[in-house]
Amino acid sequence: MRRKTKAALVVLACVLFVLAGFLAGPAVGRLLHPQPTATPSTPEERAGAARALGLLDSVTVRPRTHVAGYDRSCSPGHACVFGPAWSDDTSAPGGHNGCDTRNDVLSAQLRDVDKGTSRCVVRAGTLVDPYSGTTVTFRKAQASEVQIDHVVPLAYAWAMGASAWPLDKRMAFANDEAVNLLAVTKATNQAKGDQGPATWTPSNISYRCDYAIRWVDVLTTYGLAVTSSDRTALRDTLTVCAR
Repeated sequence: MRRKTKAALVVLACVLFVLAGFLAGPAVGRLLHPQPTATPSTPEERAGAARALGLLDSVTVRPRTHVAGYDRSCSPGHACVFGPAWSDDTSAPGGHNGCDTRNDVLSAQLRDVDKGTSRCVVRAGTLVDPYSGTTVTFRKAQASEVQIDHVVPLAYAWAMGASAWPLDKRMAFANDEAVNLLAVTKATNQAKGDQGPATWTPSNISYRCDYAIRWVDVLTTYGLAVTSSDRTALRDTLTVCAR
């Protein structure tokens, strides 16, 4: 009886050992070959990351606290603190060209753009969402499915310095096609909301380097502050991207 029990225990131990190895194998593999946090795609992107790392040291760091007065709405009785949405009447790059900012961004960032007979209005095109990497078809009839994201969100900017700016600077910031605006899917734009890099980053790993670089460029261009946790997240990403 003892021999049978002992043999059974040995068999059970072997089964458990094999099962443990099977379950632990993927975890060990992840430790030996971890998923990259970001992947620079070009030498220019590596250089851009190194440049952004240097600039990040000059950005003011402070907590993000509530600042009264934030109101994007321009309906009667509202503050309209960043001006009318997608106004062409700004000093931002692309301003005063006769086309609204949203259509400027769609025209520049979508593929196979179709404007029909219009000089400005994009009727159709193809979006490769930089945040998710997914490809979607844009149609003006379902225009809300493709949205324009502020890389550094307006609410974040308001709390970190923009509340003290004159209106014309806030309008330029809200319509800056050069560094702060990206055409993305509705889903990714809503998932991001007004979060900073410490709590949200693109699921598309190959875009994370450019995203971090853009954040630093916006912060330094407009003199915005950043939270300690967001600066740490940016620094961690840029360090990987600069290698």
